[in-house]
Amino acid sequence: MASRGRRPEHSGPPELFYDKNEARKYVRNSRMIDVQTKMAGRALELLYLPEDQPCYLLDIGCGSGLSGDYLSDEGHYWVGIDISPAMLDAALDRDTEGDLLLGDMGQGIPFKPGSFDGCISISAVQWLCNANKKSDIPAKRLYCFFSSLYSVLARGARAVLQLYPENSEQLELITTQATKAGFTGGVVVDYPNSAKAKKFYLCLFSGPTTFIPKGLDEDEEEEARESTFTTERVPCRMLRRGLVRKSRGWVLEKKARRRRQGKEVRPDTQYTGRRRRPRF
Repeated sequence: MASRGRRPEHSGPPELFYDKNEARKYVRNSRMIDVQTKMAGRALELLYLPEDQPCYLLDIGCGSGLSGDYLSDEGHYWVGIDISPAMLDAALDRDTEGDLLLGDMGQGIPFKPGSFDGCISISAVQWLCNANKKSDIPAKRLYCFFSSLYSVLARGARAVLQLYPENSEQLELITTQATKAGFTGGVVVDYPNSAKAKKFYLCLFSGPTTFIPKGLDEDEEEEARESTFTTERVPCRMLRRGLVRKSRGWVLEKKARRRRQGKEVRPDTQYTGRRRRPRF
C-alpha cells in the first residue's frame, strides 16, 4: 500500500498495486464503497442517457464492480474491463451482473466498432500517464486507448471518465490525446474550491459537441470521518432507494425491473428473498 500522500500510480503497475489486500478494501471499507458509488452516479448523470431506456455501457477500470452495480441498479447493461485479476475476483465474489474482462486499456479496447451506447470510468485513466517499463510511452498508450474507445462507441455516444490528474501538464497530455483520437468535449470540475471534494470528469463526445455540463459548485465540505473496516462484508446499499442488497425489497424491485425489460422472471411468492439455511 502506498504511504499517506503518495499517489498509487507511483507505487508500481496497477495490476500489482491492486492486489488481494487492496481489493478487500473495496468490499469491506464502507467509506470507499460510498465514494465510488457517488462518483459512478455522477458519471452516469453526465452521460445524459435517454430516460427509461436501458443502454449497453462500458465500464473501464471496473475494479470490484461497485460502479457497475450502480449501472445495474439504474436498469442498464454493462461490460467491465480491468487489469487487476484480484479486483475482478472481488467483483465475481460480489455477484455483479455485468460481464467482466481482464485487459490493459493502454493496449486498446477489444470490442467491435459501435458496440456501446456510452462509457464511464472511475479513477483509472491517470494510470496511463506513468511508464512502468521502458516500452511504455504514455502518449502512445493514451492515444491507443482513446482511439479504440472512439471506435467502440456508437456514433454520438459519450464517455465520462473521472480521473485524478497529478498536475495541469498531465491533464493537458490526456485531453490532447483524446482530441487526436477524434473526441470533442471538455473537463467538468465539481467543487473546484474544495481540496477534499474536488473531482475531475473528462466528458468526451464521439460526435459534434452539444454543450459541456456545468460542474457542481456548492461550497460544501464532506463530513469528516475515519474509514471503517469490518471483518464481514458491508451490504451494498442503493443510495436512491435505500434498499439493502439481497434483501426481500431489493429482490422484488430487481425482478420488477427485469419484467419491465421483457425478461422472463419467476412469480413472486412468500419465499421470495428469504434467507436459506446453509447446506452441509
